[in-house]
Amino acid sequence: MFGKIAPILPIFGKMRPGRGGWPRMDAGLGAEAAARDAKRNGQATCLRHLRGEENGFRLPRFPMLPFSCFLALRYLRPKRTFLSVVTALSVLGVLLGVAVLVIVLSVMEGFDAMWSEKILSFNAHVTVTPFDRGEAETYGEQVCDSLLAVDGVSGAAPFLQSLLFVQVRGGGIETPILRGVDPERETTVSRLAESIVEGAYDLTDSGVLVGVDLARRLRVRVGDTLAAFSPASFAGGEEMRLPKEWRVAGIFDTGMWEFDSAYVIASIWEARDFCAGAGIEAFQVQTRDPYRAGETADRIRAVLPDGWTAHTWQELNRQLFAALRVEKNMMFFLLIFITIVAAFGITNTLITVTIQKTREIGVLRSLGYSSGAIMRVFFWQGWFEGVAGIAAGFGFGFLALAYRNDLLHFLNDRCGMALLPKELYHLAEIPAKTLPGDLVAVAVSVMVICTLAAVVPAWQAAKLDPVRALRDE
Repeated sequence: MFGKIAPILPIFGKMRPGRGGWPRMDAGLGAEAAARDAKRNGQATCLRHLRGEENGFRLPRFPMLPFSCFLALRYLRPKRTFLSVVTALSVLGVLLGVAVLVIVLSVMEGFDAMWSEKILSFNAHVTVTPFDRGEAETYGEQVCDSLLAVDGVSGAAPFLQSLLFVQVRGGGIETPILRGVDPERETTVSRLAESIVEGAYDLTDSGVLVGVDLARRLRVRVGDTLAAFSPASFAGGEEMRLPKEWRVAGIFDTGMWEFDSAYVIASIWEARDFCAGAGIEAFQVQTRDPYRAGETADRIRAVLPDGWTAHTWQELNRQLFAALRVEKNMMFFLLIFITIVAAFGITNTLITVTIQKTREIGVLRSLGYSSGAIMRVFFWQGWFEGVAGIAAGFGFGFLALAYRNDLLHFLNDRCGMALLPKELYHLAEIPAKTLPGDLVAVAVSVMVICTLAAVVPAWQAAKLDPVRALRDE
């Protein structure tokens, strides 16, 4: 019997199992072809395992998706649940960090825009100062006409500024600043007439406008009189000037404490007689674009006589805006640490995945996948978590900004928390302005942090020895 079977044994040696489990004859299949077939079968089995097809789960197929990206998506979703709790916590940390950055940067930019608006409501965009005070008084109309002829200028008006000594009812002296203006031209360079909250914009017959905070300190209302001295009254000599009585015609509120607590506005002609040579005279220039006032100032300097100067509103308030920029940059630097702390959560998540998937990583390495391909899997996973956290953080930040004032009013009314005391900030609502540049800076910074968070787990997975990984597992 053995003699009958012996001639066909070599043929059975070249048989291999088919898909249905029955042997299939292939006399031309050699040892090398059998090895390649086994490798392909092993890869297919491994890929089915990685895709989760063994448990009835199948990820959607993306024909153009790189394998490392596909595997990263597979690791983000566990086999038995819809969402990994560890991954969700990592994304939540990034979400909170991004949302806080968006909210704080938007509020800081809102304060910057608010202060700019309040400054421009009282002061013009460019201030032109003559070399000699007498030149401004003598050639005031000609200078204003010359300034209006400059390209980019929409208004020009003279003004006088001097110190004022006012007697307070009940005793005491206040020293506000007296500003003399041309009532008609002033409306073309400032919004002072629009800031009147009591009385009227009337500077005739010794009428003056008083800031709301200054009026409170002086204890005056519309229709009251102010007894005031000019610095010329104390210039020396035996002659003593009597105080001049000014009539309070109106009270203005610009919303900026520096103006509302320190200025008295009068007619420039009455102010000249009252000051008797004291104080300074200059010109205010309104431009069509306040944020391009520097270009207009350069054109103004080209037509000014020697000795005359022109300064923009940014130059005159550089300390305020420099402080706001420094504060905004410092807040960004400090709050970015929230995202750095959240990045540690991503690192912990990826390290956990590396430990859990040691056997699969070993199989991939044994099948010929390079260390770079393994590293890209974990970089993709870190990027996916970062992008998800950034998108959700932007959405949450915009939502919080949309309802910021409702939350402020709730805390003020229901909880008694005065977050913005009116006597300090003169604000009823929180300003906010979101710049696209700030959003780009936040997104880029967070993506860089998430990339760095994936370096250690990716390096650990890439250096994994496939033999040891398969043996230990």
